Amino acid sequence: MNPGSLDRGFFMSKNSFFEDVYEVVRLIPKGRVTSYGAIAEYLGTKGSSRMVGWALNKCNEVGMGDIPAHRVVNRNGLLTGKFHFRGKSMEELLSDENIIVKNNQVEDFESLFWNPSQELL
Repeated sequence: MNPGSLDRGFFMSKNSFFEDVYEVVRLIPKGRVTSYGAIAEYLGTKGSSRMVGWALNKCNEVGMGDIPAHRVVNRNGLLTGKFHFRGKSMEELLSDENIIVKNNQVEDFESLFWNPSQELL
């Protein structure tokens, strides 16, 4: 999928909310992170960051390995979803992408932050 061709209206009319979340998360580049709230805002459901978290928790439960859920953190760069990963930990997965995590928080969060509302115009 070409990120530049994403149509926000397409997401909400064609797929369930969870599927919309998964489509956006699949577009997060390696070595970058975003927040639950940024995804919710992009999907036109600002204030539903917890629902984004639930969607990502669900994808880990059912083994949807093509969704890089480890790249989604809270608005402060904290690894709040870290307990929902099987196999490699969230921190290990981020480390594999050269993202440094200290005390459960992404270092240099602001420069690594990927905002779908700006990147997927």
